[in-house]
Amino acid sequence: MHSEDRAGDEQAGARNAKRSRVLLAAKLQTSRGELDARLRDLSRRGALLECQDQLAVGDEVVFQRGATIVPARVAWVAGNRVGIEFVEPIEESEVLVHVRVRAPAPPQQPPHSRFRRPRIGEDLSDYDRKLARVVGASLGVRLIDE
Repeated sequence: MHSEDRAGDEQAGARNAKRSRVLLAAKLQTSRGELDARLRDLSRRGALLECQDQLAVGDEVVFQRGATIVPARVAWVAGNRVGIEFVEPIEESEVLVHVRVRAPAPPQQPPHSRFRRPRIGEDLSDYDRKLARVVGASLGVRLIDE
């Protein structure tokens, strides 16, 4: 296999790596200092970040999010978005730490455990009570109890 073929395979592998969309704060250590960034997309091989400071393709950086600290290089730049490629792929478990989905809290149960349908007239404003009386009278029925 030629070196060009392997390079193509590596690039295809990078593109095919499972990516997880997130929106988290992150940091980039650069030769100019620390930059605040927003992590938008993360995989074992790299990340998509948004940051206000300009970076150039090929810049060496260190990605930091929580306990994940990884040397990387800037693969592409488009406006305020930056794609970085990690020098060595990170473990799947490190990706999962940042994309863990928390289950929503179960809904709180009402004070009474049984479902109860509110009766007509419960919690009506004075205007709605008058309207119910008029409509009921026109139909010949009593819609609300007084």
